[in-house]
Amino acid sequence: MHNRFAFCLLAALLLLPTLAMAQDRRPIPYPVMPPLQFQQAIENGTRTTTGEPGPNYWTNTADYDIQATLTPATKTLSGTETIRYHNNSPDTLGFVIVHLRQNLHKPEAMRNRFVPLTEGMLVSEVKVNGEVLSEPESRDAPGYRVRGTVMQVVPSAPILPGSTAEFAFAWSFEVPEAGAPRIGQDGEIFYVGYWYPQMAVYDDVSGWKADQYMANGEFYMGYGDYNVALTVPEGWVVGATGTLQNADEVLTEQTRARLAEAAQTHEVVSIVGENERMPGTSTADSDDGMLTWRFQANDVRDFAFGTSDQYVWDATTANVGDTDGDGERDTSMIHAFYRPGTASWERSAEFAQFSIEHLSETVMPYPYPHMTTVEGVIGGGMEFPMITHIGGSRSDQSLFSVTYHEISHMWFPMIVGQDEKQFTWMDEGLTSFNTNEGKTDFWDSDAWDPSQQSYYYLAGSGYEVEPMRHGDDYPDGTPARGIAGYSKPAITLHALRGLVGEETFRPIYKEYARRWAFKHPQPYDLFNTFEDELDQDLDWFWTAMLFETWTLDQAIADVDQSAEHVVVTVEDRGLTPMPATLRVTYENGETAEQVIPVDVWLNGEREATATFEPGTVTRVEIDPEAYFPDVDRSNNVWGN
Repeated sequence: MHNRFAFCLLAALLLLPTLAMAQDRRPIPYPVMPPLQFQQAIENGTRTTTGEPGPNYWTNTADYDIQATLTPATKTLSGTETIRYHNNSPDTLGFVIVHLRQNLHKPEAMRNRFVPLTEGMLVSEVKVNGEVLSEPESRDAPGYRVRGTVMQVVPSAPILPGSTAEFAFAWSFEVPEAGAPRIGQDGEIFYVGYWYPQMAVYDDVSGWKADQYMANGEFYMGYGDYNVALTVPEGWVVGATGTLQNADEVLTEQTRARLAEAAQTHEVVSIVGENERMPGTSTADSDDGMLTWRFQANDVRDFAFGTSDQYVWDATTANVGDTDGDGERDTSMIHAFYRPGTASWERSAEFAQFSIEHLSETVMPYPYPHMTTVEGVIGGGMEFPMITHIGGSRSDQSLFSVTYHEISHMWFPMIVGQDEKQFTWMDEGLTSFNTNEGKTDFWDSDAWDPSQQSYYYLAGSGYEVEPMRHGDDYPDGTPARGIAGYSKPAITLHALRGLVGEETFRPIYKEYARRWAFKHPQPYDLFNTFEDELDQDLDWFWTAMLFETWTLDQAIADVDQSAEHVVVTVEDRGLTPMPATLRVTYENGETAEQVIPVDVWLNGEREATATFEPGTVTRVEIDPEAYFPDVDRSNNVWGN
């Protein structure tokens, strides 16, 4: 992209009359135009045209101290918290935005899918720097106002650049029943996510980003450190974000010894077996029947936990590479919590171990101390830092796929803090790409076979929507969100790899993750990183694949064989331009390949030829490795 936007737009506009007069020539993809706010960020030095964070880049952070008590009998969670909000921006903040996502479940809440109903989050106290606030009568007076899942807090004094403000909240809510998105309980299991007042993101491009939580669109979160104390009944084991700080207070000597054994092996160790799920055997016991588990996590964007007295507990380790740069191999713990007999879950720790190791190699080393899988009450899976919630009995292949997908989210968006609310495809698409890679390597399968990719079932149907749209702006009741957010962007990355080659693609993919770890990239940072590293203008590619619902359809129109040569004619029948990789097979079994470059189609041509050495050709195929998203492969082959 770089600094060519205005020129490209003018050039495109000047071409319009010519294209109108030459209907036989193909349309040319328009240039990518980042919004004015992004271009202003470049001027401010927080972003660059090369895809690197600018010299003036900053992120605001928030550190949390939370104490919460779960009462299974009443299905309630109540808590208090203190947040130290660090304004690292150059801006003076007259107000802050806080997410109260449990208000999604209030009867009057805006939402775009079914959810079980509760009274939402009941906030009983709000303080700023020790001052108690209330709901004010006038608009600009200090206080707080709640609208749906968003609270605006106006302190008595603004938060100056470089300063820290302290916020305190007391709150409670009923944990929704099974069927809620990303949280729920069935009386046996409580999986709790989006459960505490959380600071919204204030970034260098948009300022406050605080869209309503409407259930479908997911999340954009800032980073911070968490100290969390969770009080649950004795006998209930807890899997959570962060490292357990008081194992000697909540676990028995037997459980701690088995955890120590698991930390030294690559084999899966049973920490709590089916007949050991009781106070005094799995957990410590207490005089009042309650235990407080204390967790600490650094540089994470959220905190979640799952707990039950019905879980068994497996553990092992995963090799994650050199995370601290000391030249030594590092490991992370793997934990799996599930009810005994849940189909395939005895392999959960194995699948998680592979996922962490594979992603550490193909993206970047996993930086956190553990990864935990928790069997629960949702239909699919949902990711949180260091922990994922996965529902239901599954086949081995299904559990592997969901496990790998959710663990891949540890990289996007947990480490690379993309705005999934605005750009669903950045998280789900990159994660879906990674998942296909993991499935291919673990099961020795061809996960990229077009027949396995849902995009091809919707492409060209008129029901597809473009990936570059807001996460809450997909059509209801159609597969359009899944295609635009998951399948098509994964196919886009696969096509990009086919365009530049694996040996070139992989280092750039890793470089993007390295540049933006614990920061907040936008799509244009991803685009610019690839263009900078490749020294190529790829606007035609991004436009066709992510901003439009155009399709690719290349066809072999003719094969002319003579004593002098073999000439293959290819037609470009769609709107998405891609190189045409041709492979011819001769009667003696020998093959030859040529590439019709994408520039031919970008020059407006609809037809091109490639000339091969003479001989009897029995087969000609376009894109034999199936890198590019051709929607009609029946015309990609000539011969047998």
